Amino acid sequence: MAHSASSTPLSISLPSRLKLAIALGDPAGIGTEVTLKALSDPAVTQCCDVVLVGNRSLLCQSYASLSQRLGAGVSLADPTQFSIVDVPLDAAAINTIAPGQENVASGEASFRFLEKAIAQALAGEVSGIVTAPISKSAWKSAGHLYPGQTELLAERSEVQRYGMLFVARSPHTGWTLRTLLATTHIPLRQVPEALTPDLLTRKLELLLDCLQQDFGIQHPHIAIAGLNPHSGEQGQLGREEQDWLIPWIRQMGDRFPDASLQGPVPPDTLWVRPGQVWYGSADSKKVSKTAHDAYLALYHDQGLIPVKLMAFDRAVNTTIGLPFVRTSPDHGTAFDIAGQGIADATSMKSAILLAAELTQQRLVRGGETIASMTRPV
Repeated sequence: MAHSASSTPLSISLPSRLKLAIALGDPAGIGTEVTLKALSDPAVTQCCDVVLVGNRSLLCQSYASLSQRLGAGVSLADPTQFSIVDVPLDAAAINTIAPGQENVASGEASFRFLEKAIAQALAGEVSGIVTAPISKSAWKSAGHLYPGQTELLAERSEVQRYGMLFVARSPHTGWTLRTLLATTHIPLRQVPEALTPDLLTRKLELLLDCLQQDFGIQHPHIAIAGLNPHSGEQGQLGREEQDWLIPWIRQMGDRFPDASLQGPVPPDTLWVRPGQVWYGSADSKKVSKTAHDAYLALYHDQGLIPVKLMAFDRAVNTTIGLPFVRTSPDHGTAFDIAGQGIADATSMKSAILLAAELTQQRLVRGGETIASMTRPV
């Protein structure tokens, strides 16, 4: 049975307002647009204070251009109504940045924006970071050889244990899908070599910590995917499951008795129940009782194809294992529509709301820990 966080008494003294930094991503993409659209929703601005991290000149230029393009009924927040951490860029670089045209300058800008946001979080100036999309190829062109933002966040935070958790709440049923990737941005041929019991142990420990710390789930039900078709068909379609994955799952079940681990579940059937609960099929109430609190996918597309199929416009990428909360919309820079005013901000809005929710959860649980340490015995 899926478990949900119990309500937590808010008698502990907490900051009245959370402060989140939003790194604006590649200025040639849709990052600024989806951010300003999301911030036009009072539900977003009421949950936290926002600091925009980017180049003030580019930000204001983008706002002015988008304001002219947007028709009646489409809201766009005025960036000057928020705190702006201005990241300076050379005038020559600014002049080469245009919507839809990724280049060295846009890659360098987005890298600097994220660097500044990370520094703010590590200094305690903000409680969390929301990151707009960047272009990995633009980063590479600018000389920054990272697979993505996740790896830079982990490096600057000096953490070795981290992971990519995708979170989405169904608009049909309210059920929450949580999917952790065991491996991320590596070629498919490297996946079997990268997957080891040690790697999966680190990922499972991260997931269990996250479910408890950020979602308040003490006794989670977790489904673990198989690697091969039909989970190897007892060794006929691949030996990984028989040789080490099944024994590892049994070992982890003994090590973490408070968690219920199921697997390896054949990858082609793993997502049937989540899909039924997400869309609210006729038997969704019955199926929801056996839906899992989280899913551990073994490689990028195994986890993200179903996530994007169900929740492309509202899934949130959450980096777990960091000393602060980090979320990001689950879409890219969309250079093909940048500057046109037609980008959907639903995922960015979800990313901001989730960052605020997770940060509040950490503060509450941290306060409970402090209170229990000081309570008379």
